[in-house]
Amino acid sequence: MTRNKSPSSWRQFPIKQQPKYPDALQLEEVESQLRALPPLVFAQEIRDLKQHLANVGHGKGFLLQGGDCAESFSEFSANKIRDTFKVLLQMAVVLTFGGRRPVTKIARMAGQFAKPRSADYEDVDGQSLLSFRGDIINSADANADARIADPQRMLRAYHQSASTLNLLRAFAQGGFADLHQVHRWNMSFVEASPGKQRYQKLSDRIEDALAFMEVCGVNSQTTPTIRETQLFTSHEALLLNYEEALSRIDSFTGKSYNCSAHFVWIGERTRQLDHAHVEFFKRIENPIGVKIGPSTTPDQLLRLSDALNPHNEAGRLTLITRMGADVLEEKLPPLIRAVQREGRELVWSSDPMHGNTVKSSSGYKTRQFDDILRELQQFFAVHIAEGSYPGGIHLEMTGEHVTECTGGAYGITDSDLGTRYLTSCDPRLNADQVLELAYLIADTFVHIAPDSSSPQN
Repeated sequence: MTRNKSPSSWRQFPIKQQPKYPDALQLEEVESQLRALPPLVFAQEIRDLKQHLANVGHGKGFLLQGGDCAESFSEFSANKIRDTFKVLLQMAVVLTFGGRRPVTKIARMAGQFAKPRSADYEDVDGQSLLSFRGDIINSADANADARIADPQRMLRAYHQSASTLNLLRAFAQGGFADLHQVHRWNMSFVEASPGKQRYQKLSDRIEDALAFMEVCGVNSQTTPTIRETQLFTSHEALLLNYEEALSRIDSFTGKSYNCSAHFVWIGERTRQLDHAHVEFFKRIENPIGVKIGPSTTPDQLLRLSDALNPHNEAGRLTLITRMGADVLEEKLPPLIRAVQREGRELVWSSDPMHGNTVKSSSGYKTRQFDDILRELQQFFAVHIAEGSYPGGIHLEMTGEHVTECTGGAYGITDSDLGTRYLTSCDPRLNADQVLELAYLIADTFVHIAPDSSSPQN
């Protein structure tokens, strides 16, 4: 299969989770405008990420992917972008030290606007309305007109993504990511945390390592990698009109890249082999992900691998498991064994969020910190037992101090959820909870020997 043509063939295939636009001419005009706009990311950046992920797949790195469930037009702000980037940096320092591997950071930002829904209509205050599918498609306002799919929203999503990327690049290269500053933030977290004693030892070891480097002359002034970092962007490529319009033919290679983000993934609801989303993903060169739920069989997984990575290219395919803490130990091993048996090149990453969503006694949709941690621990344990490499984690998270997931060191309860329940979609871990996860996961890395860097496949 070649991926050197404009990826428009998806339009000939059945499609799920796609809105119905009432004005076809307006939709076509917006797509034309998007095709004329500059790409949001560049082909060489995408190739760089693919090499990073190839290293992760071979046990020589770790993938940290996280950000909002869904970005919002109304809540767009520099502070929100900064705070989420900040906590990603803090997690990465802890995981890098704990795992003795470089951490590839991919943000769910600058494009994570569309959301799949279980039904076309939803009940809102006694009204039956078209489902809210994310700000790139329609409005969450509780009236019929607001729920009509509006193609102009794609243009606003593009411009907000461009602004987000501009700020992220400035933060990544402008000194905000300085290791010493990030560690000071982590020390402040540890000092204030009720779980301080549990995290203090690792923080002290990082402090000693940075002090030793400073004595040796490795500091922010002498070594750019101390004060700079590389951050990639990602989103679920759900709205294919937008994704195709932002795909470009690379002038150097003649191949097609989706330039809306460095990394895009297919959700659990849209990974049918004979449908439009898989067809679109076949035609782009980006590293891609697929969400894998508990109903996935080994045969389905291998067929997806054949379709999306026919040349078994390292760094091309990431499998993001979303099983649920109660079933992962049973469902994941047969999938790992099938991949190993067939020698497939890929990255295994864990999404411990989506399989552990519950409705609280107070009526809020939530996730329990202990369930999230348990699924992550099982993910690591199963891979280690199978001789495979647990390559990454994928989290819905925010740098804000929200109260959307229960548990953690601060003991958020059901009755606390209403205090700062700000999400317009799924519940997110807050800054303290994701840092707590990072420290606990770093402990798990002790069981993965630093020399276990041979290919898992």
